[in-house]
Amino acid sequence: MLKKNVLTTLVLLFAVSLTMVHADKRQVMLDRVVAVVGGSSILYSEVVQSANQLVEQRREQRYTSDRDPMNEGLEELLKQKLLYNQALIDSVVVGMDGRIESSVESQLQMMIAEAGSVTDLEVKEHMPLFNYRDILRQRITEQVYAQEMSSHVVSNVVVTPGEVERFFKELKEEEKPIIPEQYVYAHIVRFPSSQEEAKRRTKERLLDMRERIISGKSTMAILARTYSQDPGSAMKGGEYPAGPLSGLTAPFAEALAKLKAGQISEVVETEFGFHIIELIDEPKNGMYHYRHILLKPVYTLEEELEPTKFLDSLSLMIKSDSITFEEAAREHSHDDLTKMNGGLVTNHDILMHYNANDVKYTATKFRREDFSDRQPDYINLIQMKPGDVSTAFVTADVNGNSISKIVKLLEIVPTHSASLEEDYLSIEEMALEDKKGKVFDKWLKEKIDELYIYIDPEFREGEFEYPNWVK
Repeated sequence: MLKKNVLTTLVLLFAVSLTMVHADKRQVMLDRVVAVVGGSSILYSEVVQSANQLVEQRREQRYTSDRDPMNEGLEELLKQKLLYNQALIDSVVVGMDGRIESSVESQLQMMIAEAGSVTDLEVKEHMPLFNYRDILRQRITEQVYAQEMSSHVVSNVVVTPGEVERFFKELKEEEKPIIPEQYVYAHIVRFPSSQEEAKRRTKERLLDMRERIISGKSTMAILARTYSQDPGSAMKGGEYPAGPLSGLTAPFAEALAKLKAGQISEVVETEFGFHIIELIDEPKNGMYHYRHILLKPVYTLEEELEPTKFLDSLSLMIKSDSITFEEAAREHSHDDLTKMNGGLVTNHDILMHYNANDVKYTATKFRREDFSDRQPDYINLIQMKPGDVSTAFVTADVNGNSISKIVKLLEIVPTHSASLEEDYLSIEEMALEDKKGKVFDKWLKEKIDELYIYIDPEFREGEFEYPNWVK
């Protein structure tokens, strides 16, 4: 593993900026530079914030470190500054896609709310808001570049099956991962038979909104706040930061690419529902700044109950041996990914949703934490024995569309110590992280020797994971 996982700690540092522990007035007045890495300095107040965050995180994890948290906090900042400076030296490209400005504004709004007003925040931080915004922007920029650099260092690291096997054989018995209880199951999925009618109603609602916007009776931003079902943008008036088309689903990207600044698209259908899209300004360097309204088909209670009633009848037929579950899945399931395989559930739909299409990561065994997108499935499965078939229930697919389903529990894999035969992917992941950690450690030690680094005498006697920080 990356030592106390370098990559994880970089994510932690990103969280530090979003959950700052503010120093009191005396500390702010006495703030000073305690370390320099390349062209970046580290303030005493930053070390305090980093140390406090580490202590809080470990309290939640019920873990206590033997090291002084101030030295640990300083070392995490030293790593971040080194990675940031090296990213600039290596001209590492970071796709900003608005995430830095978005993080800055989210942080500021949270701090303003906590302080009570902009004026109260300025008093608390001893500076005007625009100055503090610049400080936050630089801090978050450094963290984003550091994350990108750390990923770049290990981006080409792979493990062979032979390396995985050697890694596993060298693990002590107590080091072998414990694989928690897993479920293997099948499902039969149904959409309401009125799906096309519900889609038609949704399109008409969006066409009406589009007409209201074009005629000047309302604006996209107002209607998005009122009606959009996209949780990521509705409260922002449907607006997203500028980003590349490659990050968007194909029909949405194609429609957006055809728009001119200020234009509203026709209704666009994607796997998430139906949209109208407004291009806010002309694209710059392939980055598109837009807002949209998302609506999903809505069903009446009667329409929603129709597939549930059908599946309840089908469940009774399966339980009475009138038809097998596998036959019922082939004949009646609306899930094209599973119906021809007896309804066997995999994570393939989730992999597709997140554009992680490597088939080697397809899984049919699900741990409790793997059900984050399928909670109703888990609630039913934990009440069943292998071979049981559930009654029908209403849930949602990975894109948030309403569906009904029944599930059959095929197997419960008990908690066990990992083996190569049964848990290869989990062991491969461990082996890969271990190898990445070694590659990163070697790289970091070399870069520490190459870059200019100064540490205040107050901190030089502390315990460091990498002793060559002190020169």
